[in-house]
Amino acid sequence: MEDKLVTLAILTYAKAQILKNVLENEGIETYIHNVNQIQPVVSSGVRLRIKESDLPRALKITESSAWLSEEVVGGKSPKVEKESNKVLVPVDFSNYSMKACEFGFNFAQNMGAEVVLLHVYFTPIYTTSLPYGDVFNYQITDEENVKNILHKVHEDLNALSNKVKEKVASGEFPNVKYSCVLREGIPEEEILRYSKEYRPRIVIMGTRGKNQKDIDLIGSVTAEVIERSRMPVLAIPENTPFKQLAEAKRIAFITNFDQRDLIAFDSLIAALKPFHFSVSLIHLSDVKDTWNEIKLGGIKEYFQKQYPDLEIHYDVVMNDDFLNSLDNYIKTNHIDIITLTTYKRNIFSRLFNPGIARKMIFHSDTPLLVIYGRPS
Repeated sequence: MEDKLVTLAILTYAKAQILKNVLENEGIETYIHNVNQIQPVVSSGVRLRIKESDLPRALKITESSAWLSEEVVGGKSPKVEKESNKVLVPVDFSNYSMKACEFGFNFAQNMGAEVVLLHVYFTPIYTTSLPYGDVFNYQITDEENVKNILHKVHEDLNALSNKVKEKVASGEFPNVKYSCVLREGIPEEEILRYSKEYRPRIVIMGTRGKNQKDIDLIGSVTAEVIERSRMPVLAIPENTPFKQLAEAKRIAFITNFDQRDLIAFDSLIAALKPFHFSVSLIHLSDVKDTWNEIKLGGIKEYFQKQYPDLEIHYDVVMNDDFLNSLDNYIKTNHIDIITLTTYKRNIFSRLFNPGIARKMIFHSDTPLLVIYGRPS
């Protein structure tokens, strides 16, 4: 039976070549496949693919080397002093991208912040200065094609800026300060890099909701940003029925009874301080256990003392088919936004044990707010 290929990572071409050479020196066959360069909605760059049987060994090699896992696969985080008063909205000129802009502008008005519209484009120009000889078997040197891509990117960004100006003039968007930023590279990598550099208050991204399909080991740009971002990320499906966070009256907070959840909850309340809402504490459980309800009740009491003006409910949702169970809970209890905590996980767990956030991105039409769970 033929050993199928799986995607190990999506990287720039130069980084993919570095990792390819490291793995091949260890006897692991690697292949570089191009990602869609024309449609910016699709994650751009190149896919580094290997045989499925080599995956455990390849993951062990990348995870065991700080240089590989941070510089090549992850991207090292620079030191920053404090977060900026910015709302970052990555855009790709789609309809659901404009939905994210609407939320971003309204959020910025409530917080007295400014909006940064970030678009990441990909041009197929690769350096040939690295000493890899004939391993550069994938290369594009069509400069005219590159110029066309750049021209189209600038046209699209100008069209988006004009559309935003029209919505501000008509009163559909609030009149807040905003700027447009262009970066070249892989969308998720550049979004994360910008977040690390400028530490925005929040990253607001549009998604296709239930229409989005998770067809690869490393899925959409939004899912990747959610799993790796240290700043809060709000994913807005295109079918979200309301236009701003001020309209959200009930928020569900999924807890795993981890102490980091308590810290994340405090971050949630601080981030949404100008808004008025009630909170439903939810725990996902495989079996009925009275202790789960006792723990939830205890957490509710603790939060009630900390936030006396906040209306808090709690419930246990069965985890046997948790997405459908959660859907039913959302509809029954009129939940407007789902909030959960994500923790730093290694490549292996991200590939084979997808987090709740990633699963829900492709399933739910309810906005998802993900807060990074810092160590207590």
